[in-house]
Amino acid sequence: MFHALAHPTRRHVLQVLHARGGAMTSGQLAGRFSHAWPTVTRHLRELEAAGLVVVTAVGRERHYTLDTGRLTGVTGLWLSVFKG
Repeated sequence: MFHALAHPTRRHVLQVLHARGGAMTSGQLAGRFSHAWPTVTRHLRELEAAGLVVVTAVGRERHYTLDTGRLTGVTGLWLSVFKG
């Protein structure tokens, strides 16, 4: 997960998803970035592999949904180490 969060574009994708209600299509997400389509899809695959987004195929579209439970679960556990 931390590898996926290390790249600023992937963090930005998560911010965009959060700001847009937590769910967008791949085309909607790609339209928000100046990167080429293959670059955006590579970042989306990294986020999916890390379990930070859930992907659902609807016809020809892929819908990406932010998995806030996974994100807060892991980062919350990691941050709790520094509170003590």
